Amino acid sequence: MLIKNIVLFVIGLASGLAVSAGIFAFIIMIGIVPRLAGRTHTAFASEIYENAILIGGTAGNIISVYSLSLPLGNIGGFLFGGFSGMFVGCLAMALAEILNVVPIFANRIQLKKGMVYVIQSIALGKAVGAFMQMCYPILFK
Repeated sequence: MLIKNIVLFVIGLASGLAVSAGIFAFIIMIGIVPRLAGRTHTAFASEIYENAILIGGTAGNIISVYSLSLPLGNIGGFLFGGFSGMFVGCLAMALAEILNVVPIFANRIQLKKGMVYVIQSIALGKAVGAFMQMCYPILFK
């Protein structure tokens, strides 16, 4: 029984390390950190960005796997949701930019003007969707 548990532990740990390494490599590959540093003119803080992504990913996995509840209150939940949404938005937009989804879409519908409104609509839609998903249990008890 002890050997079985040790083997399961080693397999689980190795699998978790492989998956997390793949996810972090994907985040690095699409260039979120250099893009954020370039857009905000904070290239000196790129190591802080990388550490924040690593710590946040690790903490999120621990909270998710062990079903931990954090007593953050409403303000803490609001801040956590906001920062999580910003990260997911950056990830989605960086992936879309890498895949050239927006320019291809604009060419297909022959959009000449108004690209700013398309991008703002995407961001607003993601924000409203995240807000509704987060507040649905609170609003409709």
